[in-house]
Amino acid sequence: MKKIILATAITVAVVANAQAAGRDTISIVGSSTVYPFATVVAEKFGKKTSFNTPKIESTGSGGGMKLFCSGVGLNTPDITNASRAIKKSEFDKCSSNGVTDITEVQIGYDGIAIANSRKGEQFKLTRKDIFLALADEVPNPDGSNTLVKNPYQTWNQVNSSLPNSKIEVLGPPPTSGTRDAFAELALEGGCKAFDFIKAMKKSDKKMYKKVCHTVREDGLYIEAGENDNLIVQKLDRNPDALGIFGFSFLEQNDDKVQGSLVGGTAPEFETIADGSYPISRPLFFYVKNAHIQSIPGMQEFLKEFTSEAAMGDDGYLLDKGLIPLSGAERDALRQAVMSGKKLSM
Repeated sequence: MKKIILATAITVAVVANAQAAGRDTISIVGSSTVYPFATVVAEKFGKKTSFNTPKIESTGSGGGMKLFCSGVGLNTPDITNASRAIKKSEFDKCSSNGVTDITEVQIGYDGIAIANSRKGEQFKLTRKDIFLALADEVPNPDGSNTLVKNPYQTWNQVNSSLPNSKIEVLGPPPTSGTRDAFAELALEGGCKAFDFIKAMKKSDKKMYKKVCHTVREDGLYIEAGENDNLIVQKLDRNPDALGIFGFSFLEQNDDKVQGSLVGGTAPEFETIADGSYPISRPLFFYVKNAHIQSIPGMQEFLKEFTSEAAMGDDGYLLDKGLIPLSGAERDALRQAVMSGKKLSM
């Protein structure tokens, strides 16, 4: 009990110091995928209110969580964007640093595109193909139930129906929520095609996750940082390469790049909304409720972001590629945000 009282007292004192110091601009960090949505809302908010336009940094979901969970007060972010849900380890880190009152805001859905230049042939992949091309260890080509370091160098070695071109994939680093979601939805989805690996989930869960989530490190998967625009530029210059990024970037650059079919389905607004595109995920931001009363404009910014004008069926965020929540989901979300619903894990 004493420990909880002390942590609360420290939180109040730090926030009071932030208030006295007078920071008057909302600080937002996190996901590169959510960044363009947050930026549009921030610009609208800055123009239509008397508050400053929020400052937004694209640090990646993992990097954003680290900064967000470092504590409360002037030198810490108010909001962090995330292209996957907060992890239990991150939530615990937040709690240990006095960040004990967080609201989770799901803004909509996104698909992860595996794209290449329109100058090249459109790829038709399965999740099994993706796993065999990009995993660090794969089933032995001799057909035995053993694992070997990934020997595949070209796409047609993975699947004879694919092009005879070098495997070269530009993608996000481990700190990215897109990387986490890609590992879970695409790599693990392909991993499950092999019964002996699938059986590991019950016998050795740690080994199963290592095999299904670890990306090869021999140079064929190239970490391209948190800048998705840079990946698009590189694909435009190299028609043989593939890139991994959110659907919004695919849509904004569809004059230069095209999404691969995955399991016979293209990454499109309708297929992500109805769940038929297999590599889709929810998008979030997390609010530090201790800052709402001390940082000017926080409540108003949250109201703008969750408004029908922004994230509704005809909202301006849809023009940026956001796939909206249902009407009922949006109503429940607004109620949770305005009441400061506390996240628990």
